[in-house]
Amino acid sequence: MIVMSTASRTLTVVAKPKLASPASAASSASNAASGTASAGDATGSTTGVSVPPVAPPDPGTAQSIAYGLLASFGFSTSQFGCLQDLWQRESGWSYDAENPSGAYGIPQSLPGSKMAAAGADWETDPRTQIIWGLGYIKNVYGSPCAAWDFELANNYY
Repeated sequence: MIVMSTASRTLTVVAKPKLASPASAASSASNAASGTASAGDATGSTTGVSVPPVAPPDPGTAQSIAYGLLASFGFSTSQFGCLQDLWQRESGWSYDAENPSGAYGIPQSLPGSKMAAAGADWETDPRTQIIWGLGYIKNVYGSPCAAWDFELANNYY
């Protein structure tokens, strides 16, 4: 098993691979059929690297708003680590982040005014920006981890 440290962006081997027994393979197949998560799908990332789930963020933060909204977009909370990394890189989770290209807000919408589709307060309300950003991610990439994978490969999403 390989664990990725988000803070230092390092990978560490913490266990050697084990061959599945027929009983554990049947259990995994049963879990997949029933929609039950297993340790191997902790991130939902398309890279196949499994990392431990991220703890819920501090209440009252933009991150906690996003964490609370994941399910309403059909995303598991296991996607939060990818979203956290994505928007940390893009805006530092700042609702008024702006870059020279004109991208604005937490999700770095270009132009920022596209977020008006989620609410008239798009310039000042992190919740409105997050709702727009999660919708964008769902429509364009399918999941936060797929968006993060694209960001890592292309330096934008």
